[in-house]
Amino acid sequence: MLTRRTLGRTGLEVSSLGLGCMGMSHAYGEPDDAESIATIHRAIELGCTFFDTAEVYGPFTNEELLGRALKDRREGVQIATKFGFVIGQGSFAGADSRPEHIREVVEASLRRLQTDRIDLLYQHRVDPKVPIEDVAGTVRDLIAEGKVLHFGLSEAGVDTIGRAHAVQPVAALQSEYSIWERNLDDRILPLLDELGIGLVPFSPLGRGFLTGTAKRAEDYPEGDFRAKGDPRLQGANFDANMRIADLVRAIAAPHGATPGQVALAWLLQKRADIVPIPGTKRRTYLEENLAADDITLSVEEVARLDGALSTFAVSGERYGEKALSMVDR
Repeated sequence: MLTRRTLGRTGLEVSSLGLGCMGMSHAYGEPDDAESIATIHRAIELGCTFFDTAEVYGPFTNEELLGRALKDRREGVQIATKFGFVIGQGSFAGADSRPEHIREVVEASLRRLQTDRIDLLYQHRVDPKVPIEDVAGTVRDLIAEGKVLHFGLSEAGVDTIGRAHAVQPVAALQSEYSIWERNLDDRILPLLDELGIGLVPFSPLGRGFLTGTAKRAEDYPEGDFRAKGDPRLQGANFDANMRIADLVRAIAAPHGATPGQVALAWLLQKRADIVPIPGTKRRTYLEENLAADDITLSVEEVARLDGALSTFAVSGERYGEKALSMVDR
């Protein structure tokens, strides 16, 4: 069974590893609802209680899937979902964190999730048109009403985090963070320490790259995010970045572990208030990921992984230009 961790100072206790549910409905190939629901149920059996979704995944269908899967298993699990996009005609087009829109999204998410409360509500991306104080104030009111229990931010920068936290304490920041994506090290992590905010890394396996099983962008089918959305997997970038995957594989071998398990173990040993959310829609990969909680890396192994980026610089941005423009830095 997984160990437990607390995110932030607002009392949100979750399993040490969560399950990112996005790929069950969005961005990573054809859905398989039956296997996805079986994966969610298996996660609960193994002590994983923290499930991550968003209205934009699908859109809407991922929340509906999670609602069906957890309908009779709601007690003892924690659901995180997100607001903050304009959604129309099956896609999202820009940010929208107006207070009235936040309330509309929460009511709709509660219906799709078949629940009376959202354990952790994130602003999915910072909306430059709406003061973050108004956003945090709206979530504060929803917490007072019992519809939301904790407040989170996703891909937010230092100024935004500080201003939001002053209005409503932030339990967690969700951002991309892994052995090969270290954009939080210099400014964000010290601020999280100062304010007592937990970290929920998405793509902790580098969109599959750190597992050693990733393919070149051009080898993914049309409709898979990795085919066009991650420059690190494209062309010469892919070849250059394989050096990092090779290092992780070398450290995994003496442990009898997979590279993905080592990538997750590294995160778990970085901070006591970090909860990675590797995504999968298959029970086999779920069980492999959750077993990372049992792996202990040596001080020397952690240091080698810490230094991976100074030894082998990552080649390519983590998003295309349009998506990167929505990241608040």
